[in-house]
Formats: sequence, C-alpha cells, structure tokens
Amino acid sequence: MSYRQRINNLIQVLSLVALFSVAGLAQENLGGRSGVELPRQKDDATNKGSIRGRVVMPDDRFAPENLKVSLLTFRGVQSVVFTDARGGFDFTDLPPGNYEVQVETNGVEYQVVNQNVQVFKGTPAVITVALADKTRAAAARVGTISVAELGADVPKPARREFEAANKAAENNKTQEAITHFRQAIAIYPGFVMAHNNLGAQLLAQGKLDEAAEELRKAVELDQKAFNPKLNLGIVLVEQQRFFEAALILDQAIALNPDSPAAQLYVGVARLKLENLDEAEKHLKAAYTLGGRSYSMALFHLGELYINKGDREAALKSFQAYVRESPSASNAAQAQKLIATLH
Repeated sequence: MSYRQRINNLIQVLSLVALFSVAGLAQENLGGRSGVELPRQKDDATNKGSIRGRVVMPDDRFAPENLKVSLLTFRGVQSVVFTDARGGFDFTDLPPGNYEVQVETNGVEYQVVNQNVQVFKGTPAVITVALADKTRAAAARVGTISVAELGADVPKPARREFEAANKAAENNKTQEAITHFRQAIAIYPGFVMAHNNLGAQLLAQGKLDEAAEELRKAVELDQKAFNPKLNLGIVLVEQQRFFEAALILDQAIALNPDSPAAQLYVGVARLKLENLDEAEKHLKAAYTLGGRSYSMALFHLGELYINKGDREAALKSFQAYVRESPSASNAAQAQKLIATLH
C-alpha cells in the first residue's frame, strides 16, 4: 500500500472520530444546547462549566478594574465579581445552561451592558463584553429585537415550564426536559430560547431532523439571535449538509466573531467543502479563541494540511493536538498518523 493510501485510510477513520467529537459541541445549554458544547473528550471529567470574560471600552482598550459584573438567570442574580486591571473576570463551577452577564460602570456615560451566554459542561465559555456609549447605544437599538427583549413578553406559565426543563436537563433527564420545553412552546409559540433549547436536546438524542425544525423556528423568530444559528449549523454539519451549514455559521460569526465554537464548526464545514484557505483561517481562530478546550481544531488543521500536501505542517498540527489532549478518545489514532508522517 502506498504512502498516500495509508494516509487516506487513517484520515477516513480519524475524520469520523473527529466529526463525532465535534458533534458534542452543540450542547451549549445542557439545559438544552443553547449554543455549543465543546468536543467531547474522555479527559473531560467535570459536569460543570465556566465563563471567562473581558470587558473592553468602545475603542477596544481594556476596561478599568473594579467594574461590577453580575451573573444572572431567570431566578435573579447568582454571583457578582469585579474586573481586574485588564478588564478580566471569571465565573466558575457553573451548571450547564443559559446565563446572562451584566456589566455596570460607576460613571454615567456608559450604559449597563447585558450579554447572553451559554455554558457547557467541562469547558469555558469565552466572551468579550464591549461597553457602549449611552447616546450611540440608544440610536443603535432602534428597530432591533433581541432574544432578551423577546423574553420579556414570555408568560409566567411558559417561564415556569422553561425553568423546569433546564433543571431537568442539568440533571441529565433529557426526555423530561424535552417535555417541559414543548409545553413552554405550546403556551408561548414565540419563545425563542425554548425552541433553541428543545432543538439542542433533540440534537443530543441524535434526532437531527426534529432538532433542525426547532432551530429553524428559533432563527425565524429572531434573526439576531446567535445561539439558534450556531446550533442549526452544528446540526447541519452532523447531517453532512456542509454548504448550508457554512452559510448559517457565517451568519452566526457575523453576530459573534469571538465564538470559538462557531469558528470551529464553520472551519469543519469549509474543510469538507474543500475550501481549504477559508477552513484554515477559521480553524486557527477556533484554537486561538478557545485554547485547549478547542484542541480538536488542531486535529482538523492536520487533516487540512494533508489535503494541501504540506506534510510538515500536518505533522506539527497532529503533534500539537496530542500534546493538548493526550487522553482524547482518538489520541492513539492521531499518534498513528504522526508515525506515518515522520
């Protein structure tokens, strides 16, 4: 068997492993995949997640220290921290689910900023919160509708069902969570987050067609909502509908370019479409933004470089992947590729 045939056979096996690892990404809400979870690897032992963030000024400078950052859920404020000298903050040991991060300043020139975040088990959600000038922000809000604003109209019975669903999902009671999400939607069909989280739960069960249907409804209800577009893109990648996946994930990245999950999935879609230069850009961004939690991007970069005929770059990518994730389920198989490439 020729060198090229051996490489191709290994890549076919590893691509399946990698794609299924990436599939875990959507689980962004493990109260429903509200967005994305990360590649599921055997060394991921925790059932909790975290939020790692940075607050920046409108001109992209680091925000001053001691800005108040609150973590909110439907039950109210869960935790309060303050930014460090570089605008950084962390919330740790969080059950997977939907959260809202709120940043307040001491002055009067900047408005209070709220940002929705989905937390997945075993991986940090990395966000950047940009302060907004009150005058400019007021002008920018005209004509826009966010998920948070839509949520303000949700009837209390629908909220109760939604909370019950998220609680069930946190306890790995998937079918119970699905039932409550469906009841929330029956009460309030315009409940974007319920459609999204229901789609995420269906994705977790492998019911891809049903998941896509719910996520499309969420996207139709709120074109400015990031998580439904991300999750729909993940479903489409799992369905191997790579062209459509790339289109919807491009829209997700336009809403949140700092999402390592969106960068990873669009990179995978572009790779499968053999759009190698674009795939390389997005896979590199995924690893830069997400770090070790998104080391799967390194594996896909190795595959990409083999497709480009760049043996040295492929070897370096696979070696970096094994260093970052030595206990990953496909680490031994990646080692075989390294041996073949030497």
